Amino acid sequence: MGTDSSPAAQAPQPGDSYVRSFARGLEVIRSFSQQAPAQTLSEVAQRTGLTRAGARRILLTLQALGYVDSDGRQFRLTPRILDLGFAYLSSMPFWSLAEPEMESLADEIGESCSAAVLEGTDVVYVLRVHTHKIMRTSLGVGSRLPAYCTALGRVLLAGLNEADLRQRLLASGVQRNTEHTVTDIDELVDRIGRVRQQGWSLVNQELEEGLISVAAPILNRSGKVIAAINISGQVNRTDVQAMQQRYLPALLQRARSISARIG
Repeated sequence: MGTDSSPAAQAPQPGDSYVRSFARGLEVIRSFSQQAPAQTLSEVAQRTGLTRAGARRILLTLQALGYVDSDGRQFRLTPRILDLGFAYLSSMPFWSLAEPEMESLADEIGESCSAAVLEGTDVVYVLRVHTHKIMRTSLGVGSRLPAYCTALGRVLLAGLNEADLRQRLLASGVQRNTEHTVTDIDELVDRIGRVRQQGWSLVNQELEEGLISVAAPILNRSGKVIAAINISGQVNRTDVQAMQQRYLPALLQRARSISARIG
């Protein structure tokens, strides 16, 4: 399996073509989150490292464009910000092909199904089909999780060559989330190598206690990994054996079907 992604560390560095004001605007947008849905001017400046004057100019520009609203004290993103994410999804039409397959899979097995892509050291969710609430943290389209300790992430990381893989893992800030989390870089490289060979990944309670997941790659016509889909469940309902024997064949079938449609 190959991949189209390259490590964030190899991203082009700012040069003559770098528009710093645009980059700062994106930093302001990214400063809003589930933990900080509304912010004062001072909070935005602090989170972005901008001066108050600089943050104010950007916020007022975003407000004039309809991406930010204010009650006079705090600023919030508006629903128009979704246009930016939808532009990505609409530019990748194969997601419309993947969604019915994922809905069918979730209905068949009664567990949640998701699709994600790799960005830097994280997986970013681009489609979600819910059945049960499987994690303490609510996940939706645009949510990010570390790649090294998730089934989706290991499938996506398996698409990298070993040098890129090791570089990405070293930049991941690997930490022990549970007693099951693999944190040794060499062991992670070995495990992801096995994922590359077998074409799927199963991760048992490495991200969160009680959470188990199995994932498979979505390939383009060149055989490169462009995304991954998974099935997630709770160990009190689904153990490793059930994941491999019951869920994995159905998941692999849907992944192959989606990949074939991309053609």
